[in-house]
Amino acid sequence: MTKTSAASAAKPFIDSQIDSQIGSQIHSQINSQPGTSTLDCGVIGNCALSALVDRMGRMVWCCLPRFDGDPVFNALLDESENGSLWSIEIENFARSEQFYEPNTAVLHTRLFDTEGRGIEITDVAPRFMSRDRMFRPLMLVRRVRPLDSAVRIRVLLRPRFDWGRQIPTITQGSHHIRYVGAASTLRLNTDASLSYILTESFFVLDQTANFMLGPDETLAEGIEDTARMFEKETIRYWRTWSRRLALPLEWQDVVIRAAITLKMSLYEDTGAIIAAMTTSVPEAPGSSRNWDYRYCWLRDAFFVVRALNSLSEVGTMEDYMRWLTNVVARSKGGHIQPLYGIGLEEMLPELIVDHLPGYRNHAPVRVGNQAQEHYQHDVYGNIILGATQAFLDQRLFNRAGIAEFINLEAVGEQAFRVYAEPDAGMWELRSRARVHTSSVLMSWAACDRLSKIATALGLPERAAHWEARAKIIHEHLLRDAWSEERQAFAESLGGRDLDASVLLMAEVNFIDPKDPRFVATVDALERSLCDGPYMRRYEAPDDFGKPETAFNICTFWRIDALARIGRKEQAREIFETMLKARNHLGLLSEDTHPVTGEMWGNFPQTYSMVGLINCAVRLSAPWDTAI
Repeated sequence: MTKTSAASAAKPFIDSQIDSQIGSQIHSQINSQPGTSTLDCGVIGNCALSALVDRMGRMVWCCLPRFDGDPVFNALLDESENGSLWSIEIENFARSEQFYEPNTAVLHTRLFDTEGRGIEITDVAPRFMSRDRMFRPLMLVRRVRPLDSAVRIRVLLRPRFDWGRQIPTITQGSHHIRYVGAASTLRLNTDASLSYILTESFFVLDQTANFMLGPDETLAEGIEDTARMFEKETIRYWRTWSRRLALPLEWQDVVIRAAITLKMSLYEDTGAIIAAMTTSVPEAPGSSRNWDYRYCWLRDAFFVVRALNSLSEVGTMEDYMRWLTNVVARSKGGHIQPLYGIGLEEMLPELIVDHLPGYRNHAPVRVGNQAQEHYQHDVYGNIILGATQAFLDQRLFNRAGIAEFINLEAVGEQAFRVYAEPDAGMWELRSRARVHTSSVLMSWAACDRLSKIATALGLPERAAHWEARAKIIHEHLLRDAWSEERQAFAESLGGRDLDASVLLMAEVNFIDPKDPRFVATVDALERSLCDGPYMRRYEAPDDFGKPETAFNICTFWRIDALARIGRKEQAREIFETMLKARNHLGLLSEDTHPVTGEMWGNFPQTYSMVGLINCAVRLSAPWDTAI
């Protein structure tokens, strides 16, 4: 942090006071031993960076300088001594507790020794308003305090660069340590003993110790004052942000945690929204379904925007629209990729980092994603669905108008042009192309929403034009996606295989959920794709065989469909099961193993957190039943 940036951020807030409230629910003792990769992690972030912290208080994943950058802490994918992490250990460890500061992204981890003495680690990614703009430095703040009496701890700070290949050169200053790499340098400012940190020695902690890891820049104020202020102002920011959410009556804690997690998935500099914060956590053990999700999928981003919009959090949509406008402008009415880098990068070549053993030694570790080469025709509908509210919501600072509509019409023309052509589908099949029902459905949604936008803008001729095109696709899809043999809408036109994505027909208002064909489809999917409460994506084998784990968003689609067709009690039962599938902090990955209940797939998965919000809103009793 430069002197000017630190001063401008810190000075107005030094005297501010926020009473820190410890979360009422303290989580239970853990039995896992250090060194075992797990998704029992919390995530901290500030819309510029993020980090995963496990129940031992170890920071096991953090990419810099962006979400899709080099993991300076990579122990999630490398449990060996070569793995990089930031650990704060207590001597004679016995148990731990971990919880979020209520309604914030500030994480507390408590470690206790065999005599019951403990420490509390508070992890903060600073985020708050300063001088009328958001202050979100590339910095991680860790504050460690003894809970009752002095205890012995040690700090293991072992960053690596170039995907763990490069061990940094270490230099020491008066109150800082520099970790120097070939392309970047990290600086730790601390009021703890530098000698103990460098030698990784145990030392007595009898008062709060502060650690601030970030750019190689000098602090303008004292370390303790700055760290304390960053914690307090970040708590203030998140509590204010959460307070403005329009929550359902039931499951408010679930929704708040999911909403905060989705917000942390926004890369605010460009407006891109990543699908998950990790790469290469396999969808199932030994499956090789290890993908890099640290990019912006237009499909996933739409669902994130819509979920937050449903809670009256429209700021994320406004940020995303900045990014989406650039995607649309550069396409010039032609092909649009299903995903881009968070800085609008088109080329995301998929490479294997073969020196990393992978999550629980399940290689490969992949960087980049081949899906950027795919043709996935649902993308056009996802773009227009993601932008529609921007034309209709009068609260927005930058409401979309005629110019933006003209740009979207070019996207709609492409949607209509390709709607009946084969593609890789939303599940990104690498060796099979069909005319997928979900892709045709989203082409219909593109035309339908353009008609509605045109009506709102007072353009009756354009509204009629897009309404006519939507009708053509609607009739085609209803006729050719229906399988008499299966008594259900199939995954492709003229096909017979079943796929959970057809449940989106009701979600995007393509069909009345009480329509007998949709009800029959729900029943058929339950028979073919469900393992108890959990739902898989599809039944046909793909490039890697048949899926083993349940895909969480599909289970949430099922819950939504059941509620829509009137089976609300069944929907609530399944939803309660999914709530138990979350980790101890309320977070979900991509997949759930139907037998073990274990989380698999990249984490935290925005799709899954979206499902928690959507189903809570759908199933909750209305507020007027309680007040």
